[in-house]
Amino acid sequence: MGTLTRDHQHTATSPADDRRTPHSAHTATPAPPATAEPTAESTTTRHSDRPRDADGMAVAAFVLGLVGLLVFNLVFGPCAIALATLALLRGTHRKGRAFLGLTLGVADLVVLFSLLAANDTVTWQFGG
Repeated sequence: MGTLTRDHQHTATSPADDRRTPHSAHTATPAPPATAEPTAESTTTRHSDRPRDADGMAVAAFVLGLVGLLVFNLVFGPCAIALATLALLRGTHRKGRAFLGLTLGVADLVVLFSLLAANDTVTWQFGG
């Protein structure tokens, strides 16, 4: 048989043993006061996640730009350019990777337009 504690947590107790031990005593911590302004702790957490997100964008731009050289350069090229630009604007720690993703995204579009000019198609193949 169980009982509900003050915090609505279900604890298993037997009817014969309702005494509290020091280990099961509940110590309440006071809740922080509700304020309309963000606290310094929440502000630093939010800002510390920003470069991490920007680093992920830089890596994604690099990967999309690299894959875009082989397939779907019409889609992956602009996506790589956009992600690399956002990563640089958000202050990534991986600036080299972001610039490389930006360069590869532009190269994707150059390959696309050169294939259109040379073959009147966006497909290519090795050999003759």
